[in-house]
Amino acid sequence: MYEVEEEAQKKVRCFLVIPQWEHPQELKNLVKTLDMEVADIVTLPEKTSSASIARFGIGSGKAQEIAQLAEAQEADCIIFDTEITPTRQRNWETLTGIPVFDRQEVILRIFAQRARTKEAVLQVELAQLTYSLPRLAHSYGDMARQRGGSYGSKGAGETKLELDRRSIQSRIVQVKRELEKVVQERQTQRKRREKIPLPTCALVGYTNAGKSSLLNALTGSQVLAQDKLFATLDPTTRRLSIAGGTGLLLTDTVGFISNLPHSLVDAFKSTLEEAVQAQLLLVVVDAADVSAVEQYNTVCQVLEEIGATDNKRLIVLNKTDQLEKLDLRRTSLQNSFPNAIEVSAITGAGLPQLMEAIAQELAGEVSTYKIPLSQARLLEQIRQQGVILEEQWLDTHIHLKARPGSSKALQAQLETYKED
Repeated sequence: MYEVEEEAQKKVRCFLVIPQWEHPQELKNLVKTLDMEVADIVTLPEKTSSASIARFGIGSGKAQEIAQLAEAQEADCIIFDTEITPTRQRNWETLTGIPVFDRQEVILRIFAQRARTKEAVLQVELAQLTYSLPRLAHSYGDMARQRGGSYGSKGAGETKLELDRRSIQSRIVQVKRELEKVVQERQTQRKRREKIPLPTCALVGYTNAGKSSLLNALTGSQVLAQDKLFATLDPTTRRLSIAGGTGLLLTDTVGFISNLPHSLVDAFKSTLEEAVQAQLLLVVVDAADVSAVEQYNTVCQVLEEIGATDNKRLIVLNKTDQLEKLDLRRTSLQNSFPNAIEVSAITGAGLPQLMEAIAQELAGEVSTYKIPLSQARLLEQIRQQGVILEEQWLDTHIHLKARPGSSKALQAQLETYKED
């Protein structure tokens, strides 16, 4: 009995196959998130166009070598850091006798673990169904029976194996219909928020860059913030007060990652729209990560894919408390992101400067105005679209110090009354 329990507690050992042009740490982190351990890593050579590699994606000799190495390391599965076709996936499993899958499936399983709300569960299920449809022969749930692990199957993996192609397609249609209803509810909530004349801002960035911690630090909320990949799948919106008594709506969004599966991008389209609709994007970068620049480039690529290219952006270097004052990395980051704002969501360092930058981007530069009493109606427009910092009613005019907001029409009206 003791031996059975001990076996069940052992972690699944993964043999990682990583192309020469990819960074191994990311896949290692993904595997760790699934509570599995890395047995060993093998690096593939540069791509080749040889016709002999069609069966495995690499030469048969190298494939045999990987199979032998995985067996020697007593690996329970092989994970490729690239996308592999269903046919090659089956060929690899026939060769090795153990489950073989790719980076996409790892990410899907993590998302399945993290999904909590109805919308997130439906989105993940849709992505899983779309991914598994051409892979019905693949032993999708076999690992769940090895060493006692479930690896994010969340009850859906086992049942999906028993469905034939037609029933999976039927379920995809059903999930899409259910998701449409949830999306309509989200759109209704968004329209309700739009009736409140507050500017919108979204936190975007690589997974585990500290977006949720930053949301909590700025707004005083208690959103779940964990040192885990994809801890946040559902967007959370909180009000952020800024100087002058007004505020804005700040939304935390799902984290990005390189080569994010298109099935997930499609499934989470309504969630990602929070970033597309925002007037300002705070691109949060993990300053303590050695791959910060590469991660930022990935975020920009995903933003382009979802159509968030015209939004105003501020780059925020988070976790700077983990950098030494004279650290060479700090200098390197400052060279790579010369206009970035350095903050720490943990210590609060840099947050006042970030608040000022947000206010400036969304509400404009601070200016002083001499408003005629006959134009007092302009004050209400400024309150709705900008920020009033000082207001003094005099006998002949109103002395105003304010941020006018982003409306070009209002700015043009106020230009006449602007003081030098």
